[in-house]
Amino acid sequence: MWRASSKIGFDDRLVTALLVPGISLIIPFVFFGMRLDQPPYLTWRAYLCVVIITTVIWLGNRYIMIWARARYPQFEVVRKRLLTQSLVMLVYTLLSNNILGYVLDVCGLKEHRNIPGHDLYMVVVTTNAAAIFCSLTVVAIYESIYFMNELKNSVEEKEMLKRESLKAQLDALKTQVNPHFLFNNLNTLSSVIPDNPRQAVDFVQQLSKVYRHILEVKDEQSIPLQEELDVMRAYAFLLQTRFGDNLDIKINVPDNKLQKKIVPLSLQILMENAIKHNIVSSDKPLKIDVFAENGRLVVSNNLQKKSQLNESTGIGLDNIRNRYKLLSEKRVEVTENGSNFTVSIPLIEN
Repeated sequence: MWRASSKIGFDDRLVTALLVPGISLIIPFVFFGMRLDQPPYLTWRAYLCVVIITTVIWLGNRYIMIWARARYPQFEVVRKRLLTQSLVMLVYTLLSNNILGYVLDVCGLKEHRNIPGHDLYMVVVTTNAAAIFCSLTVVAIYESIYFMNELKNSVEEKEMLKRESLKAQLDALKTQVNPHFLFNNLNTLSSVIPDNPRQAVDFVQQLSKVYRHILEVKDEQSIPLQEELDVMRAYAFLLQTRFGDNLDIKINVPDNKLQKKIVPLSLQILMENAIKHNIVSSDKPLKIDVFAENGRLVVSNNLQKKSQLNESTGIGLDNIRNRYKLLSEKRVEVTENGSNFTVSIPLIEN
């Protein structure tokens, strides 16, 4: 019976056990003028009658809320959910109350209100007002707790995603300053200096650009695509200087997409993953294509996996996914078809 509590947002068994009898005690005093010390007296028979009706209305409305939240799970459509939910709850409350209205006659509530037996209109108005009061109480309690929980979860999620963003930036910085990366770039630089000093200068400038970018975006949640592509080209220059013709990187993004926004360092992480997990050699050159399609930026590479002792943990991709949750309803899409590995990330509107 109570398995649907996950949709309610809390374990409401204690609330139900306390408030159904409590509201059932209030209704006879407020709506039917009953008293404990003077006529019309509140009898156990009358109280039991109200408890039955209150329980039916309470539980029915509870399950209507569960149904509505399952039908409209997104917090962004809460207005539509509340409208639909309220209409269904109103119809259910009035129908259930009037179908059970005979119980009020058995309990003698009309006589205690001194309403003439033929004045059916006053009976209907009074009992329906009591039923609607019960429904409003249900809505007030459950929705207030629901919204507080959603607000709490939203704050916690944003804090988590901010930590993910900082972790991504830190991981990117660690990647660039780790001994292996420095060794590869210094080794490449030392081999270029004797033969092509001008290229060596360009290499140092591009390396500096990559480091500077990491430091500049450390507090940013999103940056213009043009900035990210500029740094990606600098990073691609370093890699292509190292791998030569064994690595082919093509970037084809139209100018009208350059002011869209993107999660910082995401392209660098995707390029690092492609180099890390695939063979790059003269026999098997690695090709990386970057292009815009259907409001997304696509990074695709031919699949030629390295033989690795440890499987990929997917931490880099998970980090990008989590940071996008903070900024967009659209999700990062990853596909692998045997010959290509493709990641499609949403472009964010300004």
